[in-house]
Amino acid sequence: MKELNSVPERDVAYTDSLQQLPIIDLSKLLSEDVKGAELEKLGVACKEWGFFQLINHGLSLALVEDIKLGAEELFHLSMEEKSKLWQKPGDMEGFDKMVEVAKDEPSDWVDSFYIFTLPSQLRKLHLFPNLPLPFRENLDAYCRKIRELSINIMVLIGKSLDVKSHDIKESLGEGGQSVRINYYPPCPQPDNVIGLKAHTDGSALTILFQNNEVEGLQIKKDGTWISVKPHPNAFIVSLGDVMEVMTNGIYKSTTHRAIVNSDKERLSVATFYGPEWCGNIGPLSCLVTQETPPLFKTIGVADFYKGYLSPEHKGKSYINDVLRIQNEDMKD
Repeated sequence: MKELNSVPERDVAYTDSLQQLPIIDLSKLLSEDVKGAELEKLGVACKEWGFFQLINHGLSLALVEDIKLGAEELFHLSMEEKSKLWQKPGDMEGFDKMVEVAKDEPSDWVDSFYIFTLPSQLRKLHLFPNLPLPFRENLDAYCRKIRELSINIMVLIGKSLDVKSHDIKESLGEGGQSVRINYYPPCPQPDNVIGLKAHTDGSALTILFQNNEVEGLQIKKDGTWISVKPHPNAFIVSLGDVMEVMTNGIYKSTTHRAIVNSDKERLSVATFYGPEWCGNIGPLSCLVTQETPPLFKTIGVADFYKGYLSPEHKGKSYINDVLRIQNEDMKD
C-alpha cells in the first residue's frame, strides 16, 4: 500500500507564499465538549484546504527529535548497510532511489524509505527487525503514539460532520499504518527537477514532520501552488483519498508536491493511516441520505490500493474515474 501516486503537472500557476495553512490546536479541540470555535475551524480547514498544521499534539518532543536524528542516520548508512534494507523486486518497502534522468517533465529528486509499521504482524522480517538501534525502538514507540493521534484526529474530523466516534472507529477497524521517509539532497539545478511530483495520498490521514525549517512542501489551492512554512513543533496533517470517499466528498484530498533547495538538504517523515486491510472503503452510512446520495462506490481496501497503484490510474483519477458513481449508475 504505497500512499501516493502522481498526477499530471499541468496548468501550474505562480507560487503564493502569502496564504498559509490553518493552525489547529489539539488541546483546544479536546477541551470542547460540544461544537466550539476550534472544531469549526477544523471543519473549515478540512473543507477548504484538506491540510492543516497541528499544534499542542501531545507527542513528546524528545521522541520526535529522536525520530529526526534516527531518520537522518538511516540515510547516512553505508551502501553496504543500506543494501540490507533495499527494496526487493516487485515490492515497495525499503530504500528506493527515485532520482531520475530528466525527460519531458521535471524528474523526481528524492531518496526514500518506505515501510509498513502497524499492525505489527504485517512488518517484513527482513526490514523492521534490521533497522539500526535505537531508531528501531524509537520508531516503534513513535508509530504507536501516532496511531493514537490519528484516531483522535479522525474522530474529531467526524465530530465536525456530526459523525459519532463509534462510526469512525468501526470504519477503521484495527487500522493500517505505514511510514515514508523522504530525503531531498541539495540540487545544483533545482529548476530542472522536482522533489516529488504532484500527487494526492491514498491514505485516510497523513501526519508529516520534517527535520528542519527548509521549505519544500507545496499544496495546490484554487490553481495556485502555496509554499508551506512549517510551524515550530507542529505536525502537518493532510486528508487523503480515502477520507474524501469516507466523507462522501464533503472533505477532499488536496494535490501537493515537494520542491528542492540548491544548497540545503531536507528530510521529511510522513505517517499514513487508513482502514484495516481486510475492511472496506466507502462513504460513511450516516452521511448518505436521500438528499445526499453516495458519490462513491464501496470497495475492499485491498482492491482499492490495487486499483490506486495500477499504472493506468494517476492519483485522484482512480477515485474520480472508477469509484465515483456516475448518473447512469444511480439510475440502475
